[in-house]
Amino acid sequence: MTTAYVHDPVMVDEILAALVLKPGDVVVDGTLGLAGHSMRFIDAIRPGGVLVGLDWDESMLAIAKQRVGKPEGVTVHLVHSDFRDMKEVLVEYGLRPNGILLDLGLNSAQIEDPNRGITFKEDGPLDMRMDRSTGEPAAALLNRMSPQAIQDALEDFGDEKWAHRIAQKIVLRRKEQPLRTTNDLIECVLAAIPVNAREKRIHPATRTFQAVRILTNAEFDGLREAILDAASMLADKGNLAILSYHSGEDRIVKRAFQELAEEGFVLVDKKPRGPSEAEIGRNARSRSAKLRVIRKEVKL
Repeated sequence: MTTAYVHDPVMVDEILAALVLKPGDVVVDGTLGLAGHSMRFIDAIRPGGVLVGLDWDESMLAIAKQRVGKPEGVTVHLVHSDFRDMKEVLVEYGLRPNGILLDLGLNSAQIEDPNRGITFKEDGPLDMRMDRSTGEPAAALLNRMSPQAIQDALEDFGDEKWAHRIAQKIVLRRKEQPLRTTNDLIECVLAAIPVNAREKRIHPATRTFQAVRILTNAEFDGLREAILDAASMLADKGNLAILSYHSGEDRIVKRAFQELAEEGFVLVDKKPRGPSEAEIGRNARSRSAKLRVIRKEVKL
């Protein structure tokens, strides 16, 4: 049942203002999720508009299809695809979008589902894949990677200062028995970080789980190229909006936008926008969100 999920799309009003959508426009939600942003896009582009929604998670796509339904006055294409393949999808449909959104975060349904292995609140299989039809689960990666490779991932993707000790604990643990569950990974983290050194504000495993999730889904791989591809598909005066939640992601977005600015695209804001205090109070997960927007302007 779709009603089981409560989804509060991040910075939706700011995104609508940035994309400047109007009736008849073509808009792409490159990271559809539970369709929270797309439901608002539909209202903005009807009548005569086209919505293209992409998601690499088949289960989320199925829920989104139920939520979106068959709205009147709008053509809807919901596709099981990674946003990195957006250009191919748009070429296939012969579309030039007036607006594109990439929300690089997770939605609550993904985070809270123990069967995905993303949350450490409940024990579950250590999988973490967004697209479970492909790739290796997190457990398989951690059971075969070298200690140095694990340490590098924890440092690069999680800013984890205890990365060396955690990597060593993972390797020691897997010699006795391969890691299988989220609790197995949590136990490695807790064994590595002294009690008096643990942060009070967040769970000790927070950074490790973030890093392993990014590693498992190769979330940073091809991001720059995907941004450049998406921008190249925009119609004139079209806007590309990107929400990032991790400093590493935001650096990639910032640099890609700088490249595009040198080619004539216009940075809508010099600095990224963040959520309002009211939104943070309503949805704590929005706190780290950064919104960057760039516009395509054809110079005659």
